[in-house]
Amino acid sequence: MQNINVLYEDNHIIVVEKIVNIPSQADKTGDIDMLTIIKDYLKQKYNKPGNVYLGLVHRLDRPVGGIMVFAKTSKAAARLSEEVRSKQFEKRYLVIANGKFEAKIGTFEDYLLKNQAKNMSKVVKEGTKNSKLAVLDYEIIKYDPDLDLSVAKINLHTGRHHQIRVQLASRNHSIYGDQKYGGRGHGKQICLWAYSLKIIHPVTKKELNFELLPQKIGSWKIIEDCM
Repeated sequence: MQNINVLYEDNHIIVVEKIVNIPSQADKTGDIDMLTIIKDYLKQKYNKPGNVYLGLVHRLDRPVGGIMVFAKTSKAAARLSEEVRSKQFEKRYLVIANGKFEAKIGTFEDYLLKNQAKNMSKVVKEGTKNSKLAVLDYEIIKYDPDLDLSVAKINLHTGRHHQIRVQLASRNHSIYGDQKYGGRGHGKQICLWAYSLKIIHPVTKKELNFELLPQKIGSWKIIEDCM
């Protein structure tokens, strides 16, 4: 059984650290995925025979690490999914991006179009067929002039395909280590991390807040004095 970092668990939900470079759910690669890893964890922990129910409520891109919540019952899955739809579900990200931003705080609004064949998205004009509105807020918490890199907190208002990666790259602020969207740091791990999650518990209705920073090693050493 693969080791996983469990941040919280009860009878209804389980909150874990998603491991970088592991898909959220099974894909065409056939590689091990978080859904399967956590099902195996629950099966062994509780000595459950047969199939274990686990609901996927949201996703993180394969190379991205950070906090994810999974539902242990169908009722919890339905209620958390409704939170996502009604925007009660708050995910915040930490990024290391190329260049210096014009403003320390701002909002990016774009229309994104997904290219299914290439598994990429791009910014397009409003009204483009099949495009979807993408909105995020950002706050710059550090700029390193020697590295020409900015550290930013990102609050997503919409959950579009590769949204943060595309919106930043379209403004020449590609994420460090993002090979797909032209980021510097070839061969490095992408510096995009889901560090904060706020949900309403699907049964108790209490607000739950979770925070987990990436290890301050490698490229992430830059956050040592600001997080």
